[in-house]
Order: sequence, then C-alpha cells, then structure tokens
Amino acid sequence: MLEVTRLTKQFVKGDMGILALRDLSLGIEEGCFVTVLGRSGCGKSTLLNMMSGLMPPTSGAVTYRDAPVTGPRTEVGYLTQSDTLMPWRDVVRNVEMPMEIKGVDAKERRERATDLVERVGLTGFERHYPRELSGGMRRRASLARMLAGDPEVLLLDEPFGALDAQLRFVLQAELLRLWQGSGQTVVFVTHDIEEALLLGDRIVVLGRIGKVLLDKEIDLPRPRDADELRVDPHFVSLHKEMTAALREAQ
Repeated sequence: MLEVTRLTKQFVKGDMGILALRDLSLGIEEGCFVTVLGRSGCGKSTLLNMMSGLMPPTSGAVTYRDAPVTGPRTEVGYLTQSDTLMPWRDVVRNVEMPMEIKGVDAKERRERATDLVERVGLTGFERHYPRELSGGMRRRASLARMLAGDPEVLLLDEPFGALDAQLRFVLQAELLRLWQGSGQTVVFVTHDIEEALLLGDRIVVLGRIGKVLLDKEIDLPRPRDADELRVDPHFVSLHKEMTAALREAQ
C-alpha cells in the first residue's frame, strides 16, 4: 500500500547539510499494523512527514498504491506528537473538521463526530475546548479527528509518549480496539520496545540516519494484554532481540 524507495532527506542549516535519512527502503502491506522502533534522532518523524506528503524527500520516492506522494491526501491520516487541535473549536467541531473538508452534510458529520467522541471515551466533553481538556483527553480527541476522515492509512508519531504509563496503556488498548476489524493500515512510531511489541504485527528497528537494523514479523496472539505479555517467554525473547538491535544503533 505504501512504498518507500531509497528515501534520503537532508536539511540545510546555514552552510551545513544535516542528513536525517539515507537510502531507506520500506514496504507497508495493506491492513498491517507496523511499529517503527528507534532511538531519538534516527529519522522516525522525518520518515512519517514524508510518508504523509508534508515534506518532500531530497531523493528517492514515496508511493501510495503505486502513485507518487507529492502532498497530503485524504486517504492518509496523520497523528503527530504535538497537539494540533484547533483551539477555537470544541471537541465535536474539531472531530468534524476532516468531514467538513470533504463536504459531508452537516447532519451526517455531526452524527459521525458524536459517535467517534463516544468511541474514544469523551462523552460529556463534546462542548469543551482543547484548553479545558487534560493531555489524555486531547489525545483522544485528536485520534477521533483522524478517524473521522475515514483514512485507509493511519500514521502515528509517538502519540502517547508524553502521557503517564497508566493512561498510555488505556489509549493503546483503545487504539487496538478501534483498529481491529477496520481493514486500516497503521504505521506507528515509538522508542518504547514494549509498546512496539504490544501493538505491532511487524516491527522495523531503525538505526542512525534510518538504517534498517531489523525487520521482523511479530507472531504474538491477539488480543494482547500488557500484564500477561510481560511474563510470556516468547515476549521476553522478542524483547531481548529488539534490545540487542537497538544497542547496534548506538
């Protein structure tokens, strides 16, 4: 569904060139949940920015269903690390925004937005503005807004990284519940090994400037419970393998 071919990105700062990614190639199959695991500074966010069409590559190409990605497209939803909710819109109107852009009828988009708000656990907060919500609530609202556009691909850049551990577990479970059976394709960036194993069908470990250190199918059965997984011998073995791969990136 998504194909990255010999992708290179160099940023220019003054008279210096800073290389973020070099010759990265990666294929993403339809309906798969892929977790991209790597340390800070390895180019994970840069990769998603180019997959989403928000940033052009220096060289190489990104294709979506064999068509070049030259800018944002409605089939691809992107949830960034930072909050991008519009502060002048309440929760429902934020969630409605992708449908407004598509020209969906007002009654239909209000019904779908209300349903999504309920599905992410924000019933009762429909009329609250982002400044009136906790960090976790804003993450839920952002997730609902992304899903409102009914994208075929979900790109998520460490969406729960700034949250406390308990809330992160809750939102991970909610994401899996919303994804399973949807047919959507997910690329989820994280630096947390446990999160990568809990969520992914496949883990791609990136090293410096986007070098693929490991690309592995994850055969842990679903549904996955974090507490049970931690004592599962196969999970422990996979965790050690991911840890070793990340050490190679140092």
